[in-house]
Amino acid sequence: MIKKIFTPFLIASAAGLSLSLTSVLAQETTTTKTTDWPVAIAIHGGAGTIAKENFTAQQEKAYRAKLAEAVNAGYDILHQGGTSTDAVITAIQILEASEFFNAGVGAVYTYEGEHELDASIMDGKTLEAGAVSGVKRIASPIALANTVKSKSAHVMLSGEGAEEFAIEQGFKLVDNSYFDTIHRKQQLDKAKQKLQQSNLDENAKTAYQQLDDPFKFGTVGAVAVDKQGNLVAGTSTGGMTAKRYGRVGDSPIIGAGTYANNQSCAVSATGHGEYFIRYHVAADICARMQYQNIPLQQAAKTVVNEILVEAGGSGGVIAIDRNGNIAMPFNSKGMYRASREEGKPAYVAIFNDE
Repeated sequence: MIKKIFTPFLIASAAGLSLSLTSVLAQETTTTKTTDWPVAIAIHGGAGTIAKENFTAQQEKAYRAKLAEAVNAGYDILHQGGTSTDAVITAIQILEASEFFNAGVGAVYTYEGEHELDASIMDGKTLEAGAVSGVKRIASPIALANTVKSKSAHVMLSGEGAEEFAIEQGFKLVDNSYFDTIHRKQQLDKAKQKLQQSNLDENAKTAYQQLDDPFKFGTVGAVAVDKQGNLVAGTSTGGMTAKRYGRVGDSPIIGAGTYANNQSCAVSATGHGEYFIRYHVAADICARMQYQNIPLQQAAKTVVNEILVEAGGSGGVIAIDRNGNIAMPFNSKGMYRASREEGKPAYVAIFNDE
């Protein structure tokens, strides 16, 4: 009798417990499920005096096509679940291999008629970074910078030491002439003529300041956020036309030309490097976001269009935060740039009215 009275209760209780546990487990699964972050990428190919009247229709089309190729290649990696590191390196390597931009093939010449290349990359999750400066025989400086980040005990390697490390890591060296292009050689000749007319040996600082923007800077870079919400920034450059004495600009300097932190943003800069170094532009933008709770667009615009302009510095940045927001301010006449956000086609622009 007792069995008949309590069995239904026990059965009901067990069923209720089972349903209750099922509900709780379902709720926990829903709450703990990781949602993919919105992926996005932005790239630049340098800023400066970039005026529409200086382009033929064919040239403009070619530049836009190369920017689109680079940004789409990086985005495809992100969309397929790849890392922001892979996306940034892939996009930059496409630009390094193009003679249109001052990085890799198409890098500017030093005063002595050689090429000295710089690059850096930073991971926003770990804050690990790698950089190389003054390398002459590395086809893809951004790839070597990433290897410095992952395989070296140091952050920055330079010159022959960086190339020795590259050989140990399996890189094949190229001849310095690999980076030669006719239009960059013509740029060098014009720059040297201007410098000599300005009495370079008597007042080198004043002479270099009188050079036009195309002689002073040009860089490529990329910033990205992947599905894990990790930010990465990378930058690569041939530096300044007619540079001397192993000059190093902002591109390989963490905090100046490149910076990434998951707590704020990722930034790659392009412009007159001396100013970007002095005003630690990339890190300043991220710090304003992190410590003053300022939105990405506002932080980037303030540094580029106010701080730099007041100092006399010219150039721009690309920046991205973990939510996929992108900022690409510049204070020069133009900046080669492109971006792509989840669910949207690529945006490609060159001039300041786009």
